[in-house]
Amino acid sequence: MSEILWEPKENNIKKTNMLALYEKVFFKQNSNNKDFDYNALHKWSIDNTDEFWNQVWDDANIIGIKGSQTVNNYDDLIKSKFYPEGQINFAENLLVGEDNREAIVFYDESKVRQSLTLKELKEKVIILAKWLTNNNVNPGDRVAVIATNSPETIISMLATSAIGAIFTSCSPDFGEEGIIDRFGQCTPKILITTNGYIYGGKKYDISAKVKNISERIPSIKKIINIKYINDINIDYDYDWSEILSEKNENEFEFKKFPFNDPLYILYSSGTTGKPKCIIHSAGGTLIQHIKEHRYHCDMHENDRIMYFTTCGWMMWNWMVTALASKVTLVLYEGSPIFPNPLILFEIAEKEKLSFFGASAKYIDSLNKLKIQPNEKNNFEKLRVFASTGSPLSPQSYDWVYSNVKKDLQLSSISGGTDIVACFVQGNPCLPVKRGEIQCSSLGMDVQSWDDSGLRILNLPGELVCINSFPSIPLGFWNDKDNKKFKEAYFEKYKNVWHHGDFVIETKDNSFIIEGRSDSTLNPGGIRIGTAEIYRQVESLEEVKEALAVGQDWKNDQRIILFLILREKIKLNNELKYKIKNCIRDGASPRHVPAKIFMVNDFPRTRSGKISELAVRNIIHNKKLKNIEALMNPEVLELFKNIEGINN
Repeated sequence: MSEILWEPKENNIKKTNMLALYEKVFFKQNSNNKDFDYNALHKWSIDNTDEFWNQVWDDANIIGIKGSQTVNNYDDLIKSKFYPEGQINFAENLLVGEDNREAIVFYDESKVRQSLTLKELKEKVIILAKWLTNNNVNPGDRVAVIATNSPETIISMLATSAIGAIFTSCSPDFGEEGIIDRFGQCTPKILITTNGYIYGGKKYDISAKVKNISERIPSIKKIINIKYINDINIDYDYDWSEILSEKNENEFEFKKFPFNDPLYILYSSGTTGKPKCIIHSAGGTLIQHIKEHRYHCDMHENDRIMYFTTCGWMMWNWMVTALASKVTLVLYEGSPIFPNPLILFEIAEKEKLSFFGASAKYIDSLNKLKIQPNEKNNFEKLRVFASTGSPLSPQSYDWVYSNVKKDLQLSSISGGTDIVACFVQGNPCLPVKRGEIQCSSLGMDVQSWDDSGLRILNLPGELVCINSFPSIPLGFWNDKDNKKFKEAYFEKYKNVWHHGDFVIETKDNSFIIEGRSDSTLNPGGIRIGTAEIYRQVESLEEVKEALAVGQDWKNDQRIILFLILREKIKLNNELKYKIKNCIRDGASPRHVPAKIFMVNDFPRTRSGKISELAVRNIIHNKKLKNIEALMNPEVLELFKNIEGINN
C-alpha cells in the first residue's frame, strides 16, 4: 500500500461540492450511512446515468433546454448521444456571474498585469461575434486561431461558439507544415493570428509563416491580426484592435444550438497520415468539464485558477470552461522558468490562487533544479495543485508536499485530447497516496483490462471505459462511416473505449498510469504522432526511411529517431543538425528528437508495416508479444544495446 501524503480535514470536506452531491444522493434515499463513501457515490453515478447527469446540470444551473431524454443508444458507445433534444449556447454558459467581477487576469514574461471584468469580456465577445456573423461565418463554419495563451484567444473562442461556429487552434510555435496539416483538413473561413510571440526573452516573428499558411489553405477568406509584438508590422486584412474598438450598440441574442453540435476540433496525431481532426460537442464538453471542475477540483464561485498551458494543448480548452463555475482565470504566456524559475509561483501568491495546474514535466524539472517555492512565497489560499500530461513520479509527489504546501490536494489527472476531459482524477474528500491518482471520474466506468478483456487489479493493463459518457467525440473530420474513429478507440475491445494507456487499478480503486500502450509519443506530456516526424525527415534526400519511438527518461519521455540513410550517406553532426532543424521548422520544437541513430533495417510486420512498438519494447528491455507477426524478427538485434541510447 502506498504512503498517504495528505488527508482532507473534516471541516474542509464539509465545504466541498463532492460531499454536497453525496448528501443529495444518499440522504434523499434515506440512507443511514452519513460517512462519505466515494466508491458508493461513483457506483451510483454509473448505475443511474440519467439521474447523475441531470443532477450535474441542475447543480451548475446550466442555461439551456434538456429535452425529454438524457441519453439515447446508451448501450452503443459510438451511437449514444446525451440530451439528443437538448439545446445550449456554450459561450452563454461561460459568461455568467456578476458583471464587475474579474473574469480574466493575464501575465506574460514582462510581468505586467492585465485584466478583464466579466462585463468587458462579454462586450468584446459580442463585438467579435457580430463581426463574424457580418462576414459570412455561419453555424458549423470553422474559425482557426494561431495565438498565445491570452485573453484574445479566449475572446475568439467564445465569439465563435456564441454563433454556433467551430473553433480550432494551434500555438504559434507550431511549424508551418504542422499547422497546414491541421487547419488544411478542416478548411476554416477565418484565420485569427498573432504576429509573433515571446519565449525565454526572445521575440519570434511568425508573419512569414502565416502568409504561407494563408496562401496554401484556400478556404481562408479573411485574416485578423493580433498585434502581440508592437515592432512586427504585417499587413493582414483586419486589425484586432480596430474590430474590438467598434461600439456595441445593438442587442445580441445568445441563440441556443443543439446540445450535440460541434464546438471544437482538436488534433491527435497517429503513426500514419495527417493528424486526426477530433470533433467535440458543445454540450458534452460543457457538462463533462463542469462535473470535473465542480466536484473533482472543488471549484467555487470567485475562486482564482491557473493552468499553465498553450492553446495547442487540450488543457487550454479544459481550463477555459472553468468560467462556467464563475471563477477568475489567471493566464500566463511565455516560458515558465523565465525570467526566473519561480515566476508562476510568484503569480500564484500575488493572485491568491486556489487552483494551480501544470505538466508533470514542469514539476519534475523544478524538483531537479531543487527549487523551493515555499521559502519565498506563501500559498495560503491554494487548495488544489494539479498535474497532467504524463505520469507524475512518486518523487514529484514528495517535492510538492515538501516545497509547495503540506495541506494540499495534489490532483494528478489523466485523460486526453481524445475526450477533452479526464478518465481518472483528483478528489477533495479522499487521501492522496504517493504516486497514485485518487479515483476514476464520476459517471465514468474506468477499468484496467488484460488483452483478453478481463478486468485485472494491481497489475498493468489497458485503460478502458465501458460505459457511455458525454464527451465521447462526435467523430473525426471527413471520416466516412466513422471508420478511422472506430479503429482508433473501439478495435481492440468491442463497444468499449480503449485509450492506449497502460494503467494499474488498485484494490482501493485508485490508479497508476504507466505510460502509453501504443506507439504514440508523449514528450513533456504532449501526445504527438510519429507521422508528423516522418513527413519532415523523409523529405530530406539523405533519408530513406525513419522510425521514431518514445523512450522513458528521467520521469518523462524523450524521442529517439532511427534512420535508414541513402547509400554512402553517413550520419554526422552536420546531418543531425539539418534533421533537427527540418523537424523544428516543419512540425514544432516538441517533435525534435533527443537522440538520432542510423541502422540498416527496421522490424516489419508481414504486411510490410514498420513496427514501432517492437522497437520501443526492445530499447526498454521488455518482452515482445506476437514476435511471430514480424517477417524479419532478426532485425531486432540491431536495436539492442545501441551505444549512447541510455545516456
